[in-house]
Amino acid sequence: MFEIDDLKKGFGSAGTSVLFAGLSLRVQRGECVAIMGESGVGKSTLLNCMAGLESVDGGSIRLDGTELVGLGDEALAGLRRHRFGFVFQAFHILPHLDVAQNVALPLWLLDADDARADRCARAMLERVGLLDRAGDWPRELSGGELQRVAIARALVHRPSLVLADEPTGNLDPGRAAGVLDLLLECIRDAGAMGILVTHSRTAALRADRILRLSPGGLLPEAVST
Repeated sequence: MFEIDDLKKGFGSAGTSVLFAGLSLRVQRGECVAIMGESGVGKSTLLNCMAGLESVDGGSIRLDGTELVGLGDEALAGLRRHRFGFVFQAFHILPHLDVAQNVALPLWLLDADDARADRCARAMLERVGLLDRAGDWPRELSGGELQRVAIARALVHRPSLVLADEPTGNLDPGRAAGVLDLLLECIRDAGAMGILVTHSRTAALRADRILRLSPGGLLPEAVST
């Protein structure tokens, strides 16, 4: 389980202005949660706090019982390598690595040997329908294909939690729907937990729950069209 209790984050010269406070959340294995909110409300900041990339001013963040708040940088980095997967709007695919190498990267960071890393990368590429592009360069792929590579990379090391920040924001609506469905399906099939930050209600409706971020925390939102 991923658990947040009474989280607080401030900003300004001494963190005196509150971005959000009293924020609590529970996410179970196999569950995908969408977080919506107005621009500037702190959605991406919240995601960074969840991953230990930004400090918080109070509260608790636990992944499968491990407390992230107060962990040192080295311990947090190790936890991210092993237990987190990330999908971003800008893809962040490395242009000097081919498709299979990009997907294998998280396994290399975990000291997997080349044969195992390549085998697992190709299995994930098959899962997202891109095995035939394994040896291609990122510049040869479309935006939708690049995001599928990013999904494969996020899940290849079997993380506990996948964090997705506007993962379809750079895609046209037709491609976005298919890519998002694939992402959520892969998370559920892997028994992982997924948290999707988006401004798109159409995207959010594909999740199991929708929550809206406000300065007072996360509020449930009815899943209806």
